[in-house]
Amino acid sequence: MILLRWVAIVGQITAITVAQRMYGLQLELGLCYLAVGVSVIGNLVAIFVFPENKRLTEVENLLMVMFDLLQLGFLLVLTGGLHNPFVLLLLGPVSISAAVLTTRSTMIVGSTAIILVTLMAEYHLPLRTYEGFILRIPDVFVFGNWIALVIAIVFFAAYSQRVTSEMHSMSDALSATQMALAREQKLTDLGGVVAAAAHELGTPLATIKLTSAELMEELEDHPELHEDAALIREQADRCRDILHDMGRAGKDDLHMRQAPLSALIGEAAEPHLNRGKDINFVYDPEDGFDIDQPSVLRKPEIVHGLRNLVQNAVDFAYSSVWVEAHWTDATISVRIIDDGRGFPSSIIGRIGDPFMSSRRGASDKKQRPEYEGMGLGLFIAKTLLERSGAQLRFANGSDPNETEANELTLTGAIVEVIWPRDAIDAKAEKNFVPIGENQQFAP
Repeated sequence: MILLRWVAIVGQITAITVAQRMYGLQLELGLCYLAVGVSVIGNLVAIFVFPENKRLTEVENLLMVMFDLLQLGFLLVLTGGLHNPFVLLLLGPVSISAAVLTTRSTMIVGSTAIILVTLMAEYHLPLRTYEGFILRIPDVFVFGNWIALVIAIVFFAAYSQRVTSEMHSMSDALSATQMALAREQKLTDLGGVVAAAAHELGTPLATIKLTSAELMEELEDHPELHEDAALIREQADRCRDILHDMGRAGKDDLHMRQAPLSALIGEAAEPHLNRGKDINFVYDPEDGFDIDQPSVLRKPEIVHGLRNLVQNAVDFAYSSVWVEAHWTDATISVRIIDDGRGFPSSIIGRIGDPFMSSRRGASDKKQRPEYEGMGLGLFIAKTLLERSGAQLRFANGSDPNETEANELTLTGAIVEVIWPRDAIDAKAEKNFVPIGENQQFAP
């Protein structure tokens, strides 16, 4: 704000000087330089009183913008009002307020600007030449300027605030996407650490179990000590089972950086298998192709993106969800279909935008009043999957406005994710994961 004000001050001084010296206009120089001087004093106070890292509050920002608007309006009143072409500069403070302030503050600034424009149409000091001639435009042009400025103030304020709101929403959604990806990566890393711990602890636990079994045989004549040895063996088995369950995602080695397509899809859908809906899996090559199932890169963004899509399908399905995987020598595709009501026709072209409620009708609110969708999950899934090289298509298997749906057919929403095969195929040259040479055990 301080930098912009310095630019405005330099521009105002230049305009006044050129108007007087070059074009010989008679201006109220004392009042004009007074207005500019007040702006200079305000900037100096802001520089020396406030620290450089101070963040202005909403009220302070509003007062700064209002000061600039009123100062500019006062200068225009002294220099011809709506007859002065620099009256367009009134749009600056309005646009700035719309970009950085709330709707309420923007309405205050915009209303003040409209009032100033209206007053300047009637009350202003005329522009006079050195010979005393008054520079003015016809009244019809004054009225046209007034109408144009009022419309421009309203339009610029509304447009700037809409664009700023969209940018903020997108920024928040991208932040959520990064958090989701980081969480998935941490979970993957944690699973690898636990699996590695389970692998490393396997030998000591086996030794404890073997030793306790021998103690049990030797202490059969001592019931109390025999029970202690049996307890040691039981707890060793329990530790083994716990580590096995925690590390079932597999050790984070080079082998686990790739997986068959069916295993990747199964990992993504696993959290939603026991939520009361039937999830049916189909793994087939496309018609006319006899190709083995591909091994694909096991990326956290792919797992999390597919998991979000499956969750959305399970949320809105009546009873069944279908996950179909197909592949050719050029593409790999996954289709996720549910037997619900499908996507509303009014938003199907905007699916994937952040903070947009999707597929939540009146009947759905009654069935699931606790569900409050904002479209953020689909945005995260779409963003993560597109980052992996995929293209997403959204469609309906039937008319979403129909009141009845056949629960045994593919009538609901359809989401298709298509990758170029070389984008995720682990056997592609650019995705090749070296396994490394086997190392001999130390003697």
